[in-house]
Amino acid sequence: MTKNKKVYSEKQASQFNKFRAFWQFLICKIGYTIRLQLVYRIEVHGLENIPKDNKYIVCPNHLSTLDPPMVASFWPRRIAFMAKKELFDIPFIRWWLDWMGAFSVDRENLSPSTVKTVKRIRESNWVLGLFPQGTRGIPGEIRGVTKGFAGLAKLTKCDIMPVGIIGSNEVKRWPFTGKIIINIGKPIPYNPDPEIVRQEWIKQIQELTGFKYIEDEQTDEQCLKVS
Repeated sequence: MTKNKKVYSEKQASQFNKFRAFWQFLICKIGYTIRLQLVYRIEVHGLENIPKDNKYIVCPNHLSTLDPPMVASFWPRRIAFMAKKELFDIPFIRWWLDWMGAFSVDRENLSPSTVKTVKRIRESNWVLGLFPQGTRGIPGEIRGVTKGFAGLAKLTKCDIMPVGIIGSNEVKRWPFTGKIIINIGKPIPYNPDPEIVRQEWIKQIQELTGFKYIEDEQTDEQCLKVS
């Protein structure tokens, strides 16, 4: 098990290659796009706000397991998402996530190998994707926002791209029965103070989703600790 953790928490820049890019394109750009348009009537607003380079981190709010492939389906670059390490303990899911370019993260203690991977993504044509809430939230609320994502932005000198997701929590299977709205905000410029970045992300996500932010106790001591 220790071997798997080491392998899947650290990736070289060369591993964000054409093979994984094609696989993500095939699954997300083709497969998920058809499902999202047919079942969820997805609307995406703010694509013009996405920078042309890859010096940013994609940071949506989180409502369901649909969110990562959904965001990847319309994003102009391939996205390497962080995924909790427990998912890599499941053989098929581990294989699937690895092929999609995802890598594992210990939400309680960010390992050096994960930090190395985050920095190496900048050397590729991909961008990093993660959910500042750490886990799925309740519709209408924004909770559990740590400074970990802002700490990674500080380490890599990246901007933050806030993405507001509305409606992905409603599981639908019949055509045209769902409705998902995606609002992409303005880039949050690099700032060496993680708390300023955190507060700006919260502000924009509230505006993009209409959800209300609720401060949890001991938020800063929760997942994704980055000094």
